[in-house]
Amino acid sequence: MSEQVTTFQIDQKVVYPSQGVGKIVSIQDKKFKDQTIPYYVIYLEVTDMTVMVPTVKAEELGIRAIVPQEEAQRALELIGESFEPIPSDWKLRYQMNLDLLKKGSVIDIATIVRSLYHRSKIKELPILERKLYDSALKLLEDEISFSLGKSKEEVEALIFARLEAN
Repeated sequence: MSEQVTTFQIDQKVVYPSQGVGKIVSIQDKKFKDQTIPYYVIYLEVTDMTVMVPTVKAEELGIRAIVPQEEAQRALELIGESFEPIPSDWKLRYQMNLDLLKKGSVIDIATIVRSLYHRSKIKELPILERKLYDSALKLLEDEISFSLGKSKEEVEALIFARLEAN
């Protein structure tokens, strides 16, 4: 692992995988044992929650900047593309998708939304999988709306238009 620590700025919007889009409101030093450790203080609007993450752990936790517009557009395009069938065993599918969600790239999240949306058209999703789909969809809408400067409603309409086209 590289020693380089991703440095985010105060007021920068970031993605915290499985939590959503947040804004770095401050960087604070906290004493821990004999050390003073800098922490990002991240406000997550979607859950109205503030989390503190040691700056050295941010990369390990998958915290990253909002994707550029091109990548957000690529995620939207991916949603409308055909895809490989996913396992019919929901536990296997759930674990695969959970792993993708933890990786947290916008493309991984778009992949989850696409596969579970189409799966739900065949058969109702089990509760855990439905929650995973809802979380992934919310994350995708949040990040793409910030990246493209569009409202969440506009982005939701774009996502569903592409899902329905397939």
